[in-house]
Amino acid sequence: MSEAGASQVDDEKRVSWAELFFDLVFVVAVTKVAALVASDHDWPGLLRAAVAFVPIYWTWVGAAIVTNLDDVSRPAMRLRVFGVALAGIFMALALNSAYGDRGLLFAAAYWAGRIVLGWRGVSRLRDGVPLNPYTVSILATGPLLVLGALLPGDWRTLVWAVAALLDLASPSLLRRRLLGLHLDAGHLAERFGLFVLIALGESVVAIVASVPDDVTVLDGVTVALAFAVSAGLWWVYFHFAADAVRHALATAAVQLDIARIVLSYGHLLFIGAVITVSVGLHEAVADPRHHLSWPATGLLYGGAALYLATFGLTRWAMFRLVSITRLTAAAAVLAALPLVPHLPSIASVALLALIIAALNAVELSRNDRIGWRTLLAHRAL
Repeated sequence: MSEAGASQVDDEKRVSWAELFFDLVFVVAVTKVAALVASDHDWPGLLRAAVAFVPIYWTWVGAAIVTNLDDVSRPAMRLRVFGVALAGIFMALALNSAYGDRGLLFAAAYWAGRIVLGWRGVSRLRDGVPLNPYTVSILATGPLLVLGALLPGDWRTLVWAVAALLDLASPSLLRRRLLGLHLDAGHLAERFGLFVLIALGESVVAIVASVPDDVTVLDGVTVALAFAVSAGLWWVYFHFAADAVRHALATAAVQLDIARIVLSYGHLLFIGAVITVSVGLHEAVADPRHHLSWPATGLLYGGAALYLATFGLTRWAMFRLVSITRLTAAAAVLAALPLVPHLPSIASVALLALIIAALNAVELSRNDRIGWRTLLAHRAL
């Protein structure tokens, strides 16, 4: 490596130990979200789980942006990060009964976490509050969550859904105000990759937690196949896509658009999809001989299809290129979905593992012709 290259590597912002410690809280939160999905497979249940996940995810995203823009080695900044982590702990603690008697705890913890993240904007009230996603959360979505927590049943879900949509929409609605944002590409890409890794870790936990005490050969084979699914999803992201995200963020004319579409929105879909896959794997591994129900099939195969199809969105947003192989694999997963409830669980897992392995094998063998670097180079000629 040249001296210039070595200097560039040394100057890169790195993920800190404080940020990794912060992420441990969200390992627990993701596990709780998966438990919420597992407890209720129908569409209203999935909607409630998604609505509850958005504030958790948005808290993590807000912290990732703040630590990207600031120096986490400063004690004051570390304490700020730990304060948000504490809010995340209370959100995770409340999640099981967020639609019951712990709704107010969940809402108040989110609001407190966003206040800690955006306290600088609030502290300058006499100069006018800067309008950004943090102040939107402090002045609008946090209070909406608290209001929703005081309402019963479907009204709570409705108000929380409005709050979640407002949070997610704020970077787009305030795009002009945020255009000057300058982000460290390597650090932020790594942070979002770590959250994908947290979700994939939940899939491994779900596999292991499903195995009965008296492990049979059939159980062992199913565990191996389920792990092949999890490892295959890891390969799709970290072998092929992680560097593309970093490159796109580093070279974008408008970093905000990559951060908004690929990181904030795309990774919400990635992580949500992996959580649903983990719940589906849990059910499949628990009894390899039984047939998955339609809802469990939707979680396993629908989640995998969503995960693969989302790469179509992110590649187009980054490079204006079509991800033919991944969209084809997503279509293959959806085409196989109607067959799955008629197969033993072990066969269902094996079929999904095969489709994902075939995708990775095709992309590996054709990377010199269809990889994003090659396609961008051809476009430049």
